[in-house]
Amino acid sequence: MFDASDVTALRDEAEGRLRALAGEHARLRDDQWAAISALVVDRRRVLVVQRTGWGKSAVYFVATALLRDLGEGPTVIVSPLLALMRNQIAAAERAGIRAVTVNSANPEEWEQIYEQVADGLVDVLLVSPERLNNPDFRDNVLPELADSAGLVVVDEAHCISDWGHDFRPDYRRLARLVEELPPGVPVLATTATANARVTRDVAEQLGDDTLVLRGPLERDSLHLSVVRLASPEQRLAWLAQALRELPGSGIVYTLTVAAAQEIAAYLRDQGHEVRAYSGQTDPAERLEAEEALLGNKIKALVATSALGMGFDKPDLGFVVHVGAPQSPVAYYQQVGRAGRGVERAEVILLPGAEDREIWAYFASLAFPPEPVVRATLAALAEGGVLSTPALEARVDLSRTRLEMMLKVLDVDGAVRRVKGGWEATGQEWVYDADRYSRIAAERKAEQEAMLGYLTTTECREVYLRRCLDDETATPCGRCDNCTGAHRSTEVAADALRGAAERLARPGVEIEARRQWPTGLPDLSGRIKPELGAEPGRALGRLTDIGWGVRLRELFQGADGPIPEEMFKGVVQVLASWGWRERPVAVVNVPSASRPLLVRSLAERLAQVGRLAYLGELGYRTGPPGSQFNSAKRVQAVRATLAMPRDLGGKIAACGGPVLLVDDRVDTGWTMTLGAALVRHAGAPSVLPFALATVS
Repeated sequence: MFDASDVTALRDEAEGRLRALAGEHARLRDDQWAAISALVVDRRRVLVVQRTGWGKSAVYFVATALLRDLGEGPTVIVSPLLALMRNQIAAAERAGIRAVTVNSANPEEWEQIYEQVADGLVDVLLVSPERLNNPDFRDNVLPELADSAGLVVVDEAHCISDWGHDFRPDYRRLARLVEELPPGVPVLATTATANARVTRDVAEQLGDDTLVLRGPLERDSLHLSVVRLASPEQRLAWLAQALRELPGSGIVYTLTVAAAQEIAAYLRDQGHEVRAYSGQTDPAERLEAEEALLGNKIKALVATSALGMGFDKPDLGFVVHVGAPQSPVAYYQQVGRAGRGVERAEVILLPGAEDREIWAYFASLAFPPEPVVRATLAALAEGGVLSTPALEARVDLSRTRLEMMLKVLDVDGAVRRVKGGWEATGQEWVYDADRYSRIAAERKAEQEAMLGYLTTTECREVYLRRCLDDETATPCGRCDNCTGAHRSTEVAADALRGAAERLARPGVEIEARRQWPTGLPDLSGRIKPELGAEPGRALGRLTDIGWGVRLRELFQGADGPIPEEMFKGVVQVLASWGWRERPVAVVNVPSASRPLLVRSLAERLAQVGRLAYLGELGYRTGPPGSQFNSAKRVQAVRATLAMPRDLGGKIAACGGPVLLVDDRVDTGWTMTLGAALVRHAGAPSVLPFALATVS
């Protein structure tokens, strides 16, 4: 038990720890001390909902130091992103706390780290939520860790909730972990992006006696504005101009990986030091890019949401979004990266007409319909332990959606992750259609609210904070609506021409498939070289902000011959291809939805390139339909795609490389199997060409 003098001494010690962490002038806020006291003195469960930059990490590091001084075990922090972990470890060191992490980037260190934790040499262990269900960690490490922990911290706790904007199935396991903790182990959950509903949900999962400390979300350094421009080239040109005026260094957020790469390339052409950053970026390159931004060695990172929660650069001068996120909650979380340690930071949104299409695509990745889930459970019940690739051959879902579904089923108790894959538990499982429809409806409402932000005439900060149920919001006096100082939409003519030229620059490489998908009974390993295709080309990506816009319009319209402007772009791509040997003939893949488009493209390519048009491949019984994963796609295309006898003879007689033409490449397997048929017929090589790639 602590008496009054003990508590006073404890607060003095806490203030000293904070100064070591944040500098000599730092002082504990009232709610910071309320949280620390509840954790250390009362051993309670606490939910802290405070704005970005408020000092939530200071709460758990100071509490850790005090608990360790009292002889308690290490703190376990569940943290969602590597960038967040790296920043937290650096902060802990400043406070004299030894922190280590277990994540996908350091598997060679795990055993040593576990030993150090067991020996009491570690004060803080940071783990990713995904690690909680690794079979070895879950069965051998987690039970002992939970028994010995002095404090458990759930960072970005809105992810626990179905209603959180960044719902992650792995986070739902945390509620079970918290339930199973020994009595008296304090728990801290923190977030900056929870509305009232998410706050209630998370507090209920922590327990009835949870102390909720929720503060105003005002960010008095942020100057919010929206600039509405009519076309992608105007947005790019405007951005290139603005970067010359924006203070310091910052982040340019995009909605897709393709847009991040395309915008970064354009900005470099304009003389700006920028780098692209996404979930597809190599981990070492991501770390290097983060450090370049932290050190002000570059003007900006052009990033997807992969650069999000926890990235901490106090002097970040601006955040620009090219394209609107799906919700005001997600938007406010991302713009919160800026202005933590400077008096003024610029926050600018450049919405695009294509934003809704991108939102719709992400919505299509939601939890699968019940028949697909039941098929998965039946496959596991019949096949025993199955790996994810083996399940792909039996369940028609993309790898990403299949893994997400399995994680949800794992949390629900219907399946269990084990060494070698997944197994059914036999536990009865109910498809909660009401829950999934509620989540979908909430997502739709969030999108409508985001559209409202674009057009609102009231204070923009008030609008966003009300979306987070912060009723303390009053007009900020800083945003474009409050000041009436709306940013000019004018773009210099030469800058606009440069942006248009960049976006009109056609050509994307199509990487040739080299391995058959796993899980197929009669195809495995490398594709035989004598059946493989060369690297191909496409006019553009459907997710590009340049050609992607025109290609999406083309595929949304009626079938017809290739438009003249688009064909000129195709000719440019072929003229700059640089193939090892020029093709001598053209063959096209048959199209069920756009036969006129594909055939006219192939015939015109043959005519302009003075190549022989040999005809098109055929279907045995009709087109293969739609499949969502590689194994199912290969099975379907193999069963339907065929080589007409007369076409095979023409290919054998042509004596040179064949250009194989299709309208779009998604998984790449139709083109791969089509190329194998053409090679088998006698073509020495095949050069794939499509109007569009999906990614």
